Amino acid sequence: MSSDLQFTVEPNTQPASDDQRADILANPGFGQYFSDHMAIATWTKNDGWHDARITAFGPLELSPATSVFHYAQTIFEGMKAYRHPDDSIHMFRPEANAARFAKSARRLALPELPESAFLDSIKALVELDQAWVPTGGETSLYLRPFMFGSDPFLGVRPSAQVTYCAIASPAGSYFSGGVKPVRIWLSEEYTRAAPGGTGAAKTGGNYAASLLAQAEAIENGCDQVAFLDAIEKKWVEELGGMNLYFVLDDNSVVTPELSGTILEGVTRDSILKLVTDLGHPVTERKISVDEWREGAASGRIREVFACGTAAVITPVASLKWKDGEVQVADGNGGPVTAAIRSALLDLQYGRTEDPHNWMTKVC
Repeated sequence: MSSDLQFTVEPNTQPASDDQRADILANPGFGQYFSDHMAIATWTKNDGWHDARITAFGPLELSPATSVFHYAQTIFEGMKAYRHPDDSIHMFRPEANAARFAKSARRLALPELPESAFLDSIKALVELDQAWVPTGGETSLYLRPFMFGSDPFLGVRPSAQVTYCAIASPAGSYFSGGVKPVRIWLSEEYTRAAPGGTGAAKTGGNYAASLLAQAEAIENGCDQVAFLDAIEKKWVEELGGMNLYFVLDDNSVVTPELSGTILEGVTRDSILKLVTDLGHPVTERKISVDEWREGAASGRIREVFACGTAAVITPVASLKWKDGEVQVADGNGGPVTAAIRSALLDLQYGRTEDPHNWMTKVC
């Protein structure tokens, strides 16, 4: 039951061979290949959480009437496991992901998986598939826990059956040729989330809602899309899947304040502390798109960067909209962004001390 959910281990009887795994780890890309196992558990209204196990990675058999297909009752997390110089494997702030997973579940009317069970499932999966954690560069094992309504029923109500699953995918360096500053397209027609909506939850619908605007960004020669608030259409919120930071000419750092429509990124939260460690004043407040445009043009804004689990920290080269474009400084990023990125990566990969006790050793 939920209070003492234990994940039993059922080893895959047909795992990838050493040669197959080595070929994949030589060039894993992102989200293309998966390790030998997955975690899975079931919740029902009558029995709570049960049937929790680590088992062979494979397809899920679902009815066409499964509620998630029709009503999008689903949440997920994104996190990583890192191989350190001594060959040990660590995760970065998994407790924060567990807490956000529970918060997202509440917003989507899903049952909360106990945070201890969430952590146990991830640790067991990583330990069992530790050979899938790559070595060298900015490689890692990307972890994707998710939950969805799995009741085969077409009525509009919270699902009476829910499936929790976690899978693992070896990930190469996000920027294989070195960090590349990105051009950002300003979405003036579409919004990502509205007050009272699901913007603060990590749910698939938020990402689906961003895809059309992202396609518009690509059509306009940009890499990512930035969204404004849904009411006044003037306050910067976030990108399609990353939070934003601004470095001002007095070396202070600013990020849009959480408002219920912005996802509380684990990387975002970590940067708030790292920026302070590096001696920069940091503020969470509203930032208008006019402040971004005018600040970049005048030099008041010296650097802009986006942050998230996959790309870590990405410099922003420029902001483009239908009537113009403004470049941030020389368009190549800046020293504060580079210093924060190095500090975070050095910590995650075990190259420096861990003053905040963010790293959890798995094996």
